[in-house]
Amino acid sequence: MSAFILPVILILLLIFCVIKRIKVYDCFLEGTKDSLSLIKSIFPYVAAIFICIELFKASGLSATVSGWLEMPLSYLGIPKEITEIILLVPLSGNGTIALLESIINDCGVDSYPARCAAVIAGATETIFYISAVYFSACKVRKLRYAIPVAIFCTLLGTVVACALCRVM
Repeated sequence: MSAFILPVILILLLIFCVIKRIKVYDCFLEGTKDSLSLIKSIFPYVAAIFICIELFKASGLSATVSGWLEMPLSYLGIPKEITEIILLVPLSGNGTIALLESIINDCGVDSYPARCAAVIAGATETIFYISAVYFSACKVRKLRYAIPVAIFCTLLGTVVACALCRVM
């Protein structure tokens, strides 16, 4: 049944366009032109974020900082195995998934660190990537408190997620 939803929507859309006498191909080309200008305007921001993320991971800085944060985060109930994933979540979704796989392989699927890491990876967002894309598309230059508040909320959500994983 669900395999037919998309084709049915497309057919209904084409029928609607024929009835309303809308030039579908011209509208498609106009949307394509708009998207290319958007891509051109946000590409430098996205490229800068990706370069910074790769430098952060390749330099070993993420492992070093996570080592420093293991003890303070343990007081909040966060297992030491997931400190690096907490650092990487705001930066890279793919890096987060790779670390999640590593944690699951090392600790086991039903372990407390694996459950915490899975909830954190599934429930958080790549703050810096999203900020670069959306704020650059809206031409926002002064972010003010957007990034610090987003990072604080991510940390707060991480603490709550670990507490819930301990209870469940």
